[in-house]
Amino acid sequence: MDYFKRIRELREDNDYKQREIAKLLNVGQRTYADYEYNKTRIPIGSMIILAKFYNVDMNYICGISDVKNTFPI
Repeated sequence: MDYFKRIRELREDNDYKQREIAKLLNVGQRTYADYEYNKTRIPIGSMIILAKFYNVDMNYICGISDVKNTFPI
């Protein structure tokens, strides 16, 4: 699974709107939508914020692993 599918899946599974996650990342809703639709690459810093927010490790959020390990502290 590609990261853009995974970030959408995480958002929807946790009942968040795109605008809420966009605010967390300090970007506009349209920019965040572009991340989910793979129109714009998401910056690594934003990926880390999302991994911490959803408490999943980077391998999961990047689509490398299907195992939801917690974000390492």
